[in-house]
Amino acid sequence: MIDLRGLVDEDCGRLFRWRREPEVDRWMSDLPVQSESDHARWFEGMRRDPDQRGWIITYNGDPAGYLTLTGLGGRHRRAAWGWYIGEPWARGRGVGRAAQALGLDLAFLDIGLEKVWAEVLADNDTALRAQAAAGFRREGYLRRHVLKDGEFRDVVLLAILAEEWRARRDLVRRSLAASHLIVA
Repeated sequence: MIDLRGLVDEDCGRLFRWRREPEVDRWMSDLPVQSESDHARWFEGMRRDPDQRGWIITYNGDPAGYLTLTGLGGRHRRAAWGWYIGEPWARGRGVGRAAQALGLDLAFLDIGLEKVWAEVLADNDTALRAQAAAGFRREGYLRRHVLKDGEFRDVVLLAILAEEWRARRDLVRRSLAASHLIVA
């Protein structure tokens, strides 16, 4: 079963290790891989910042990935969304799809957001398919928007509204429960 749990101190090292995984880093558009001390400062700052929240994605209780919402303090009730599967053994098992459903429930039902949006590198077909399956819709395309490994890359803007999630939530959750990924 897939679940989300809050961050604990031990997650700092785990996130640092995951962030250094080539399969994770190749799809990250924000920061290059940091030093361990820079990462520790980021981790503590993020945990104290009321504008963002992060959760560890677990698979049968084992940490498998990370999900985050940023921009929670704005009056517009929207937040930027990001997630990745850090453990290679957890990729390709539906963990990301299930984590998205749980994360969207947190965003819309618990936190009360109206919109969740994401920037995805245009060639990240796996993430684009996973987010489309959750109900994210394309809202824009930014050409040569991110400099990654010395190369400018295009970015797709995606978003889902609270009403869109409510309309497809039961179908998505039933499918994930039938696959034994989440509790119905």
